[in-house]
Parts: sequence; structure tokens; C-alpha cells
Amino acid sequence: MTKDQILDIDRRHLWHPCTQQKDHELQPPIPIARGEGSWLVDVDGRRYIDGVSSWWVNLFGHNHPRLNRALQQQAERIAHHIFAGFTHEPAAELAQRLVALAPGNLNRVFLADNGSAAVEVALKMSFQYWQQSGRPDKIRFVSLTEAYHGETVGALSVGGCDLYRDIYRPMLLDTFQAQGPDCFRCPYGLSRDRCDAPCFEHLERLVAERHREIAAVIVEPLIQGAAGMRIYPPVYLRKLRQLCDTWQVHYIADEIAVGFGRTGKLFANEHAGVGPDLLCLSKGITGGYLPLSAVLATEDIYQAFYDDYATLRAFLHSHSYTGNPLACALAVEVQKIFAEEPILADLAPRTALLDAWAERFRQHPRVGEFRRCGLVAAVELVARQEGKIPFPWQERKGYAIYRRALEKGALLRPLGNVIYFMPALNIPLDTLDQLLDIAWQAMVEELGGA
Repeated sequence: MTKDQILDIDRRHLWHPCTQQKDHELQPPIPIARGEGSWLVDVDGRRYIDGVSSWWVNLFGHNHPRLNRALQQQAERIAHHIFAGFTHEPAAELAQRLVALAPGNLNRVFLADNGSAAVEVALKMSFQYWQQSGRPDKIRFVSLTEAYHGETVGALSVGGCDLYRDIYRPMLLDTFQAQGPDCFRCPYGLSRDRCDAPCFEHLERLVAERHREIAAVIVEPLIQGAAGMRIYPPVYLRKLRQLCDTWQVHYIADEIAVGFGRTGKLFANEHAGVGPDLLCLSKGITGGYLPLSAVLATEDIYQAFYDDYATLRAFLHSHSYTGNPLACALAVEVQKIFAEEPILADLAPRTALLDAWAERFRQHPRVGEFRRCGLVAAVELVARQEGKIPFPWQERKGYAIYRRALEKGALLRPLGNVIYFMPALNIPLDTLDQLLDIAWQAMVEELGGA
């Protein structure tokens, strides 16, 4: 097809995710033909640095030779088969590798096909565990304000971003929300690098008061992604682990976005030295090739479901593509790449480059904060630095910068008025420098103040 044919069919038939379709009248979708490392290439041959890892999934660049080979080899064996009553080598090897690497005491792996599904699985596991453990009153969940855990009904119920959930409130579960950390606008006047997370008091008080009816607390460890890459200190997770132990509440860690090296360690919980009761993984698990997710659980949770059939205690949750061999084979190869190549060690020069650029961004009069955790960084734009006054959301400053960056050859999909960077972990230094330079140019052109 020609570019015009693709766009014509797209306009007449396709409905894109998380998009006001009318925006395509001014900014038509870009037809992509192929990927090359950290670059996307459109049908006209124009190249774009993939600064957001194609929605945070692409770990090692597009068209990766090792992942291509793993996919081809598995496809020549079998692409898919039913996983109920059957198993296969890639799933077994993946489970073995994940439990060996995961933080804490996680020993069982349940496979699904996307991040929202993983969250649904974790919520249902926690709920059913308490029903089958003599605690039937523990039926509610706690999450943090501005949290994002997916867009299925259960996942939205434990979310905190009103943009995604307000219209669906009549459909949602009855859950608790505690005020979450906001280190940029810290009400205690503290710095995230030098605090003991006094903001934890909100969650602590809620759980202490309502623990008899709480099944689990779910959080995004260290980085609240959709909230604008809000970064908070590891001490918060240490306090959370202790709180859950004290009041017999599950800790569900949603590492869908931050797992697999994004924070500088394989899992974000490693920064705090703690492990959850249930760990949700997806996005980068297959290196950005195929949908897959996993929920890792403790042996204690698993045993609450293990019994004779007649007791009806089994976990009756299923997906047609559970344990897909192609996806599992890719996920195994991803873990082999981490084991055999210095991916995490080689982050140091890349994070150093981000830190070097941070000083330049911070001097801009419309930048409230440049923050970083691992290879994830964010620039929060403000109308006025004094008082940290945000731009009105209706002005869509982030979107305007996104459009300018596209013209210059970089994909920077904003989160409101937050411009963020989440590139492939092995992005070449010169490409990362070019990405940051394009972001700077686009920002200055839109906001002035160079």
C-alpha cells in the first residue's frame, strides 16, 4: 500500500488507543515500515528516535537479532497450544528464571497476556486467598492517588488517575485510596533524596484503621508512571512491606512499567531490599515483541488454592493465549540477554548523560523539575517556577512539544505537561544525546526562554 492508502483506510476504520481521534485531522498517524535499534522508520524513510520505547515495552531496540532468532526458532516448532493440562519448555524455563531473580520469596508464576490482565489476576488471587483462609471480610483493596494499574474494570478500580476512570466510576469496585507521594510538590518541604517518607502516614493510618476488610495494597514501586513519572524514595516500599506484615495485608507490586532494568536494577523492589506477596510483570518482559504478562506469587498464596477438586478452591482464571510459546521463548531470550550481556552495568554512561543534560533543563524558566530513576527521566513543565504553578491542562503544552519533536525526528509522547524519556536500555550514547537535544529544541521553540 502507499502511504495515502494506509492513511485513508486508517481514517475510515481504525480507532487508536488513548487518542482523541479528531487530533488526527491536524496530526495524522505516522505509518511505520520498520524498526532499526532505537529508531522507527516510516514508509517515506523518515527516521524517529523511539524515546519512549514504544509505550515502555522495547528493552533492547527494535529488530534485535537475538530476539528475531528466538522468535523464528520457536515459530518453527509451535506457535501456540492450550496451556490448561499442557506445558512446554519455554514456559518452564521462564518460570524458573523469574523466580530465581525476583525479589523476596516468590515461587509460583501465573502467565497472562497483558499488564491489565496481570493486575486483575493479582487482585483475584489476593481476594480468593482470604476467602479460602478464614478471613472472608477482607474484600477491599488500597491504592494510591494518581496510581495507574491498567484500564480493565478491576485495574481501573485501583487506579487513581481521574482522566482514565472518572467516566467509569459507576462500574468500578469499592476500593480505598490513600494520598500518594508527590516529591515535586512535597507538602512536608522535603527532598526525595533526604527524607524518611513522612507522606507514608496517610497509607499507614488507613491500613491500621481498616485492615480487617483490606485484602491488599497495590502500588507502582518507585515510579508512578502515568501520573507523570513521579519518583519517590525506596524507604516508602520498606515501610509498606512492614505495614503489610503487621496487619496481615498483601503487598501487590505493579512492576509492569518499572521491571526489567528500567530503574537501574532488574526489579524496582531491589532498591528497597524487599519483596512483595504478588508481583505483576509485563511490557518489557518480551523485549517489545509479543504480549505477555506474569504474576509471581508466594508459596503461601499458592497453597491456599491447592486442594482436591471437590473443594472448588482452584483459581479459575484463564486466557486463551496463556503461556503462549512464542511469547515465552522471547521472554526467556530477554533473560538470557540480561544474564550474558552487561545491560545494567552499561547504564552508567547513559544515566551520566541524562544527569549532564539535567542541569541545562533545570535552568529553563518553564521547567519545574528534572527527575530521574535509572534510565527513566522526566521534565515537568510549569507556567511559573515560583509556587510550582502548572500550565492549564487545556493548553496542551506537552502535546505541542511532542508535535515539534516529531518534526525533528524524535518520538516523545508526553504525560500531560510532563515530557519524559524511557528509551531502550542499550540506546547508543550519541542517539540518546540527540534525543535530549531534540527535546530541548522543541521545548525552547514552544515555550521560549533559551
